[in-house]
Amino acid sequence: MMLFMIPLCFLKNMFWMVQMMLLLLMMLFMNLTVNIMNFCNLSYMMGVDMISFGLILLSIWICSLMIMSSENLFKLNYYWNLFLLNVMLLLIMLYLTFSMMNIFMFYLFFEGSLIPTLILILGWGYQPERIQAGLYLLFYTLFVSLPLLMGLFFIFKEINSMMIYMYKFYQSNSFILYISMLLAFLVKMPMYFFHLWLPKAHVEAPISGSMILAGVMLKLGGYGLLRIMIIFQGLTMKIGWIWVVISLLGGVFVSLKCFCQVDMKSLIAYSSVAHMGMVIGGIMTLNYWGIYGSYILMIGHGLCSSGMFCLSNINYERLGTRSLFMNKGMMNFMPSMSLWWFLFMVGNMAAPPTMNFFGELKLINSLVSWSWVTMIMLMLISFFSAGYSLYLFSYSQHGVYNLGLYSFYSGVSREYLLLFLHWFPLNIFIFKFDFSIWI
Repeated sequence: MMLFMIPLCFLKNMFWMVQMMLLLLMMLFMNLTVNIMNFCNLSYMMGVDMISFGLILLSIWICSLMIMSSENLFKLNYYWNLFLLNVMLLLIMLYLTFSMMNIFMFYLFFEGSLIPTLILILGWGYQPERIQAGLYLLFYTLFVSLPLLMGLFFIFKEINSMMIYMYKFYQSNSFILYISMLLAFLVKMPMYFFHLWLPKAHVEAPISGSMILAGVMLKLGGYGLLRIMIIFQGLTMKIGWIWVVISLLGGVFVSLKCFCQVDMKSLIAYSSVAHMGMVIGGIMTLNYWGIYGSYILMIGHGLCSSGMFCLSNINYERLGTRSLFMNKGMMNFMPSMSLWWFLFMVGNMAAPPTMNFFGELKLINSLVSWSWVTMIMLMLISFFSAGYSLYLFSYSQHGVYNLGLYSFYSGVSREYLLLFLHWFPLNIFIFKFDFSIWI
């Protein structure tokens, strides 16, 4: 269906039709019957289990909302056909990445999804620095992807199979293999120390680029870790603490860095790094709760972070700037939008009833049961995440508005719908928490 939608991108006035088709695809895909324990819906080398299922749903949803948020391209006739083509190619890549059972094909599409993202940033970004941001994104990811490829070939030589399902029969004690396999996913997450490409890419990317980066691209790393960890259980038991310590300390430092940001997008991007640090920590504990919590937080963060980028873009389209010094007193102009800001900030600080809350609850359980020392860092991360969320909210919504504003218009229905479609699944999925039997 996605392949046959590609010609649709080039027909006249079909901009919204593509989005409608994506929503239809979403509904069709949601109705798949997915087995709890095993891979199902098998065909060729593809299969879906519960982890893939949730992330594919997230990808389709975010891609349809990307089109919705980029109406300006259509209005200004700014190469929107190519934009739609790019979104479709990206979605196909992501779908294939999450549903591949052959690890080499997974690698191929994992790296391939980088290219449409790069084109989004270079083609539709705003500032001239987008070229540097694109290079950062490319080389950070490519630098660590060659060792991953070598690692995959080595495992193929050992067990003569590339099927992910067969990996559970293989245990490795090679430290070099461990590092070469893990680093690619940790950079993609991004782990602290390798996170510099993320804020840069976010600040330079157009709204759609930011949405897909925060919503799905960071989750590729987590998905890869969840799949690959089965080989390295013994090794992770010994040295997993290194990753947990770096991620949690990094989370604290990055949270502090959030208070120094003046660009709204930059602040949201840094907050993503802090949340993903908790996800890495949860996966590295090798707990049931850690893996389950990281999965829930990945999906919750995908929706919440994407929605916050939409909010910052709505302000950017009005004021022409994302600086917090200019974006003040928005409650005077757009009181209804302030409600949405509030709801997404609640999600960002992981307060109930959002998925983020449940995810972080499980991650905190998992990390504290692994070692009580993590309590200190988790306390700080939770406190600061509430801090910078409130900082962003109060700075942008309250205060005296900038007198330099000479024209302004309120939110339009498309934007409210866009925000609702981010917020609704984020909060409604808490009723579906019998899926603790999923993983």
